[in-house]
Amino acid sequence: MNKQTAVQFLIEKIDFDANVRCFSKDEWKEIFEQAKQMEKEQIVNAVDGFPLYTRDLLGDDYYNELYGGQDESK
Repeated sequence: MNKQTAVQFLIEKIDFDANVRCFSKDEWKEIFEQAKQMEKEQIVNAVDGFPLYTRDLLGDDYYNELYGGQDESK
């Protein structure tokens, strides 16, 4: 299975729903939560795979610093 970005994931879901019109409001909420989690994982993995010369941060630390450690579900 090819990896896809959070944006690609959302576009695929939107295209599918535009043709079939099957997702409820609650299903869309879950899809967006999945996309947000995918985005977080992609940021964390990118930072973990790339040395930050000015800081000694792991991906989770970087993400929390960038987004203030706030609850992403809001």
